[in-house]
Amino acid sequence: EVQLQASGGGLVQAGGSLRLSCAASGFTFDDYAIGWFRQAPGKGREGVSCISVRDGSTYYADPVKGRFTISSDNAKNTVYLQMDSLKPEDTAVYYCAAVARGNYFHSDYVAYWGQGTLVTVSS
Repeated sequence: EVQLQASGGGLVQAGGSLRLSCAASGFTFDDYAIGWFRQAPGKGREGVSCISVRDGSTYYADPVKGRFTISSDNAKNTVYLQMDSLKPEDTAVYYCAAVARGNYFHSDYVAYWGQGTLVTVSS
């Protein structure tokens, strides 16, 4: 069974930090880029960050560059998103996702979706 289990969301004040985790199982981990999309209230789902499990290359959307850091623990088949200096505009449901290597990190190319975890940043 393919699973992407997200955790780590919660309520935090502006300027604070959270770490999201995505634990993967049921597929070949290093064939994919693993990362996060988010969907804020009333808005579409946007890519946030991803990491190529095989070579470690990373992608960050402009709004989170310099504040978020993605990493992978291959032994645990787990991807982490460290979120620092959080802003109210980061408030969203965050979704873990897997995209097969060779594809753009875009929702059209997601092979597997995980559960959403809610991040709320208060002002």
